[in-house]
Amino acid sequence: MPVITRFYGILIKMYFNEHGIPHFHAVYGEFNGVFKIQTIEMIEGDLPLRAQKMVKDWAKTYQEELIKMWKKREYKQLPGLK
Repeated sequence: MPVITRFYGILIKMYFNEHGIPHFHAVYGEFNGVFKIQTIEMIEGDLPLRAQKMVKDWAKTYQEELIKMWKKREYKQLPGLK
């Protein structure tokens, strides 16, 4: 699974061979979260609230790129949260 970006110990990944709603994964140590791209809501996982907020802030900035990646199934490295 390609790593799209890293910031503050959080890895953002996307599985290109998964089906279902467009989503990405956030990994922070032993915690995980699955985020729906369209709404940027966490739909599964146990990511701490502080990490969830950082992931959501980052995803709002790169939502268009995430949608394009999901549709084209093409990996692209994106900048982290600033």
